[in-house]
Amino acid sequence: MQGKSALADHMVIVSGRSNRHVSAVAGNLLRDLKQQGFGSEMKVEGLQNGDWVLIDTGDIIVHIFRPEVRSFYNIEKMWTVGDAGDSTVH
Repeated sequence: MQGKSALADHMVIVSGRSNRHVSAVAGNLLRDLKQQGFGSEMKVEGLQNGDWVLIDTGDIIVHIFRPEVRSFYNIEKMWTVGDAGDSTVH
């Protein structure tokens, strides 16, 4: 996203298999990010529900979805740039 948006430099989009899996992935990622020094800057939304967790470190935004929620919102489409060589969607 560097050079394309002022929101962040990088965006990571991940799927978990269930609410519990999404929350567990988010919890582990939050622990690791705090160990790397991102703790004071991070903002987290949706951790209790586990459908869609958003972790914003400032430079990196991480979205962790249940597959149905990821499919419904399809945020990858919003950020995919036609011929940009650095836009990877899986």
